[in-house]
Amino acid sequence: MAHFIKTIAIAAGVALATGFSAAADQASENYVRVNANAALDTLNNPELDADDRRAEFQALMNRFTDLERVSRFVIGRYARTFSDAEFESYLTAYSRYGLATYEAELDKYRGEEIEVTGSTDRNDSDSVVETVVRRASGDLPVRWRVLKMDDGNYQVVDVALEIDGNLLWLAIEQRAQFIAILDRSNGDAQELINTINGMTARLEARAVAQRTDASNAIPGATPQSGR
Repeated sequence: MAHFIKTIAIAAGVALATGFSAAADQASENYVRVNANAALDTLNNPELDADDRRAEFQALMNRFTDLERVSRFVIGRYARTFSDAEFESYLTAYSRYGLATYEAELDKYRGEEIEVTGSTDRNDSDSVVETVVRRASGDLPVRWRVLKMDDGNYQVVDVALEIDGNLLWLAIEQRAQFIAILDRSNGDAQELINTINGMTARLEARAVAQRTDASNAIPGATPQSGR
């Protein structure tokens, strides 16, 4: 597993190191600065109980990220082989999983602030915004892949977080995992959906425990029932 993660991280780094100009996209940087910190502020909000905090965080991240675009990317060519009904079921499952993943990973940065340190542009509508989370124990890097949409708005399509000592792009890792599942099952959409639902259930169960423990550390937080 460690070798797999290192391989994915190296591949992502190579992809980012090629074809990018040094120009900074101020609009993309501002988009990440505002929305990423809003997400962390939600996790830190002492006026919300655990369930409301999670609902508000997920609603914000659902607007912040283009989950449908990411859902198509992570299944590659299989996005064209699913029936409309299969894709809708898969999109529902993936959206729930994607939001649970963001919550589980970003919750590690509870109580901190994300600082934008720069960006690189692939073209006029595709940027990687570089940020760090300042912590006494050492800065943590976070990178955000941001696309400018046809309507002029921005959305995130991938996030790179430090996991097991490697800066790992979540969607790239998911693509490797999900395509492997589909390859083994001859493109069986339901098998992938079942797998995703199982992964989501585990993430959500872990999040309940994390929220209950972390809420006790937020000054003035509403006491938690552990639901």
